[in-house]
Amino acid sequence: MNGSRQKIKGQSAADGNPGRLYSLDALRGFDMFWITGGQKLVWALATVTGWPLFEWMNAQMHHVGWNGFAFYDMIFPLFLFLAGVSMPYSFAARKKRGDTREKIYLHALKRMLVLVLLGMLVNRILELNPDNMRFASVLGRIGVAWFLAALIVLNAKMRWQVAWLWGLLIIYCLLMLLIPVPGFGAGVLTPEGNLAGYIDRLLLPGTMYTEFNEPEGILSTIPAISTALLGVFAGHLLRLERNGLNGPGKAMILIGAGIVSLLLGLLWGTFFPINKSLWTSSFVLYAGGWSLMLLGVFYLVTDVWRVRKWAFFFVVIGMNSITIYVLQHRIIRFDIIRDFFLKGLHDLSPDVIQPFMSSLGYIAVVWLFLWFLYRHRIFLKV
Repeated sequence: MNGSRQKIKGQSAADGNPGRLYSLDALRGFDMFWITGGQKLVWALATVTGWPLFEWMNAQMHHVGWNGFAFYDMIFPLFLFLAGVSMPYSFAARKKRGDTREKIYLHALKRMLVLVLLGMLVNRILELNPDNMRFASVLGRIGVAWFLAALIVLNAKMRWQVAWLWGLLIIYCLLMLLIPVPGFGAGVLTPEGNLAGYIDRLLLPGTMYTEFNEPEGILSTIPAISTALLGVFAGHLLRLERNGLNGPGKAMILIGAGIVSLLLGLLWGTFFPINKSLWTSSFVLYAGGWSLMLLGVFYLVTDVWRVRKWAFFFVVIGMNSITIYVLQHRIIRFDIIRDFFLKGLHDLSPDVIQPFMSSLGYIAVVWLFLWFLYRHRIFLKV
């Protein structure tokens, strides 16, 4: 992870560099907000008010048990999708400054290894506890899927990149439905009987997230590559300069493609269910549909219409997204910092508003820390 203390002017930081999308940082920050206090804030609002809207939102702030989809299932694939969106910009910038293909490969490999290592550190690998030594991780999945997608992008023309996306989804579907699992048979998509879980139990060292399945396991990395590729195609579109294709047109294409992807995901889900734990092909398309639509809306509002003040809160988070993910999990106890400043006021407040104060205080501490980094142009990047 490299620290940079650079002045960002532009579409990424709040000033105006045409080489970077403001919407990309804003949407990444929106995505990360929900795991840096947003989930608890919604829970507090539901608890304090009891309003049906907040109750419904709170129900969306948890992963579904197995098949199905909730808003919280969107956070991980959206982040991987956005990593794909940034890929065409990153590679174009490296080629423009003279980086060789070998140097770009080396950068991609290094990025993958750093993310895999950070993921293991977040999973407490240094405790050296065999009963709690989990090698697979969220960051590891992002690193490996992004790297493999990068190899495709660097070595295949656009139509072959599209072929790779669909080929990986179809191959994964066929593997999961046709290869029998000992003791269960073929096409059994239960937690105990699915092929991906069986392979992870067979090959992954250490422990897994659940008894039967590893959501960031080996076989399910195949469709995750397609999630990154969906983002790549969005990035290609946004970089495209063609007569008659303007900013609003690009936004409408993203939103339209998102609707189509949603519908295809629902259709595929009729025989290969939408399932985050298995990262099914239908899940890729369904989550990808929402990702495309969200990017289209954010791009239209912040980069085309340039209505940006409302999004600055999210940009501050998005500019150091991996940093805060790692720090809040294992290194900095932001809840202790919050309590240092707010515990007295919290304890003197009526019980009914204490959950709201607690969650809002946590968000404030995290955001002010990230704003300090942003203010001093400290951006830790992988």
